[in-house]
Amino acid sequence: MTDHDEVVAIDGPAAAGKSTVARMLADRLGAMLFDTGTLYRALTLEARREGVSPANGRALARLATSRHLDIVPPSSRDGRLYDVLLDGEDVTWAIRDPDVEADVSEVAAHPEVRQALLAPQRRIATGRVVIVGRDIGSIVVPDAGVKVFLQASLQERARRRLRELEGRGLPANLEAIKRDLERRDEIDSNRRAAPLRIPEGALVIDTDGMDVEAVVDLLERRVRERWRELSSADRARR
Repeated sequence: MTDHDEVVAIDGPAAAGKSTVARMLADRLGAMLFDTGTLYRALTLEARREGVSPANGRALARLATSRHLDIVPPSSRDGRLYDVLLDGEDVTWAIRDPDVEADVSEVAAHPEVRQALLAPQRRIATGRVVIVGRDIGSIVVPDAGVKVFLQASLQERARRRLRELEGRGLPANLEAIKRDLERRDEIDSNRRAAPLRIPEGALVIDTDGMDVEAVVDLLERRVRERWRELSSADRARR
C-alpha cells in the first residue's frame, strides 16, 4: 500500500457536518482525525496576534513557514477531538474564536498560504487517517483511498453552527451566521488556489435530514470494503 491508500478524504462547505461525521468515523476505524481547517485557523490566530493583515498573502505565507503547526491526540476531556499546537502552544479553543472564524476564509484563499501549508498537511495525513477540509481529495491527497464530499443546505448548516456556538456559551445570531456562511462559500468556491469542488471519484452525500449515524454507517462500509480490496491487491503483488 502507499502512504495514502488508507486515508479517507472528506470535503465539503463549512458546517456541512464534516467534523462530526469524521470524528465518529475515525473512532470506528481506529484512525487519526485531522481537520485541516485547524491549521488555517491557527495561522489566522497567529496573524491576528502579530498584526498581519488577512489580505497580505505573502506575509501570511512567511508566517506559516516560520511556525510549527501540529495535530496530536487530545490532552484534555473538555470536548476537544485533538490538540492543535502552534509552536507547542495549545490553541485548540483559541482558534474557534468568532474573530478567527471571520478571517479564516480570506487567509485560506491566498495561493501562497495554501502552498505553505500543503507540506504540513501531507506530513500529518500519513497512514490510517480521516482528513477533513475543502481541497483534500482534489489537492492535498488526490490519491486517497476513499474520497467523500458532504453537502447540506445553507439553512441547515446555519442551524448547526448556531447550536455549536450556543453549546460553547457564545453569543450567536442565525441570520448573521447565514450571511457569514454565504460569504465563506463565495470565497471558498471562487478562490484562485484550490477552490472548493467535488473531487473526481468522490462519494457525494447530502446530509440534510440524514441521521449522522446513517451517514457514518454508509461511510464505514465503503471504507472497509476499499481497505479489503487494497489489502487483497497488496497480497497478490507479493
